[in-house]
Amino acid sequence: MERSQSRRQFIQTASVGAAALAMPASSYARVVGANDRIHIGVIGCGGRGRRAHMPGVHAHSESQNCEIVAVSDPWKSRREEAAAAAKEWYGGSPQALVSYRDLLAVKDLDAVMIASCDHQHTTHLEAAAKAGKDVYCEKPLGMDFEKVKRAVDAVKAAKAVCQIGTQVRSLPTSTGCRELFQSGVFGKLSRIEQSRNSTRPYWYSRVKDVKKEDVDWKEFLMDAPDQPFRADKFSGWYGYRDFSDGPVPGLASHFVDLLHYITGAKFPESATGQHGTFTWIDEHKFTCPDQVQATWIYPEGFMVSYTTNFGNSNGNHISFMGDQGTLSLTPWTKPSYSRAGAGKPSELPAEETLVEPIETPDHFLDWLQCIRNRGTCRAPAQAGLQHAAAVIMAVKAADTGRRQIYDPEKREIKDG
Repeated sequence: MERSQSRRQFIQTASVGAAALAMPASSYARVVGANDRIHIGVIGCGGRGRRAHMPGVHAHSESQNCEIVAVSDPWKSRREEAAAAAKEWYGGSPQALVSYRDLLAVKDLDAVMIASCDHQHTTHLEAAAKAGKDVYCEKPLGMDFEKVKRAVDAVKAAKAVCQIGTQVRSLPTSTGCRELFQSGVFGKLSRIEQSRNSTRPYWYSRVKDVKKEDVDWKEFLMDAPDQPFRADKFSGWYGYRDFSDGPVPGLASHFVDLLHYITGAKFPESATGQHGTFTWIDEHKFTCPDQVQATWIYPEGFMVSYTTNFGNSNGNHISFMGDQGTLSLTPWTKPSYSRAGAGKPSELPAEETLVEPIETPDHFLDWLQCIRNRGTCRAPAQAGLQHAAAVIMAVKAADTGRRQIYDPEKREIKDG
């Protein structure tokens, strides 16, 4: 879909120089001129939108010449707070809107950041792409794989710059891990695993006292089942299966995306899973599980395991295990490696050694730079499709008790 003639066509030929000469004509026509301000809208003004996306972009507003001009959220206090922050940073009168539809209709809007609820991501992403906007979209990409495919296809058809919010890819240490792993020093990879535990589920900290009159409940529900308003369901939506599928998509999407980035793997060939609620049973009647276990087998010849225990915080770790040593991302901000567990002769050090970081732009800067040069973001829409396939397979396996198989040619998940 073509962007509006007034802002999204190439404005200043001289500003892109030689870099533009290498671009296909379709991308060349969409470059934002060096002196053209990027106007951004924010869909979803909760913790991620207001506390991560907005300050993440604002940190680069001078160097990248961008501005947040509109925000939308069905909760009055959240959108007003976000609009006030944008006004403080940029001046003017940023629009505070209830619906994403009204935000996408804002004149001269170039790009949007989607930090809405899990069940809303694909609808917002597809609509933004069809409206001709570049997009930053939070993870997990979606809960329904057919909707995920439609959204990704819309991004591709629109030739939109898209960054999926798996920001761990953009840590310098993650790039260092990728380079080290792909050098082959760990030998034959057999297993990758993460345990991510806590004493209680993360959705409890989100529960707030919300007044019904301050919320557009229908806008929040979108295509979720119709139901009466409840303050805990609205504010603590992470804990309810109508709006989220729990720790595997909520937390393991980062892990799965990171292993895809480091190893170069794309899709698992199969998945199994189990989940349930065993500890946190109370008046909220949360339906997302507090215990999960998921496994995937990849066609490259290794197994992946993810577990969450929301009853005990012990045992957190991430390990990539090969027959010549182990890469440990515990924590992933300070990864290390050694010959620990090696079954074959290894040149790796016996002691734990920190991975050398490789400097890279942060996730928000990468997105803004790609908007200007029409490059491919570090976590493009296709990466979102890949992590979505994996986590949706695991959730479906746990729900049905049947192993799930992925067909990459047909882009189909089916019982196996």
